[in-house]
Amino acid sequence: MSRIPLADLMEERGWLLADGATGTNLFMKGLESGYPPELWNDEKPDVIRWLHQGFVDAGSDIILTNTFGGNRFRLKLHEAHARVRELNEKAAKIAGEIAEKADRPVVVAGSVGPTGEIFQPAGTLAMEEGVEGFAEQIAALAEGGVDVIWIETMSAREEVEAAVRAARQAAPDLPVVVTMSFDTAGRTMMGIRPADLAALAGELDLYAFGANCGTGAPDLLASVLEMTEAAPDAIVVAKANAGVPEFVDGDIVYSGTVELAGAYARMARDAGARIIGGCCGNTFEHVAAMHRALQGYEPGQRPTLEQVVEKLGPLQQETGHKCAHGHHHGGNGDDDGSGRGGRRRRRRRR
Repeated sequence: MSRIPLADLMEERGWLLADGATGTNLFMKGLESGYPPELWNDEKPDVIRWLHQGFVDAGSDIILTNTFGGNRFRLKLHEAHARVRELNEKAAKIAGEIAEKADRPVVVAGSVGPTGEIFQPAGTLAMEEGVEGFAEQIAALAEGGVDVIWIETMSAREEVEAAVRAARQAAPDLPVVVTMSFDTAGRTMMGIRPADLAALAGELDLYAFGANCGTGAPDLLASVLEMTEAAPDAIVVAKANAGVPEFVDGDIVYSGTVELAGAYARMARDAGARIIGGCCGNTFEHVAAMHRALQGYEPGQRPTLEQVVEKLGPLQQETGHKCAHGHHHGGNGDDDGSGRGGRRRRRRRR
């Protein structure tokens, strides 16, 4: 099928279904905690094809490349920082191949995750160095043929600004989407509120913005409600984890059922989100349930937080729950486990 721009597809459809977890599904195929999934774009491309095909078959309109940790800062931890261009281009081409085989339009989003560094003034990474690192990755994704630059799981305003500047330099013709992870009492780890992101999105002229990862669907929808209230006409993204991660016999298990995935998807639409998908813990089955729930669905009344909790379960924020994979500073777009969470997981296994 010939590829069409994200904006055209959105105009035609009014809402779009994104994909689910990368790391969660790759773990099922033998990815080990702490190993960078980006290397599988070269080592195990058939597994990455399987991942994208599974989400296309489940109904996803947007698939994210396997490049969440594909910047020089994260790859340096694995002595692979000289391979930024190769790994990102390969990832984009693999996803593009699956999109083009589909019998309907599928958009390929180039996933750009955080550096794992803290930007100045709070930390040591200079803005220019950040922009340069992101531009290197984004240029390779654009070269590989992605349709949109998808900057995700961000915590800091400075890092968002660096990634967006890089996108405008390296891929000026591509739309830019930004999602942040509001996993610390309704804010990002660096103190940004959902309404702050809505304001920043206006300043940066983003195509869409929203929330991903965090602490489960109820908390994520609380963030979505705040964003859609602040910017009612914006295209807002909801990509929630499948419930809350818990350690069971050394493995991470998510509490969110496939049935709840459908209820979450409808509530996300009611809350004003127009791009809906899943993050950590969401399998092909979860995404297929979202697809079924959203087909032909007419959004209902905007839910209150009480109604969200009643339908999807309690908020986790008061308990300070974090994503099990330390997602904000590593974990693959959702959870390669190479962040602090990954190390915690290995310690538990010992």
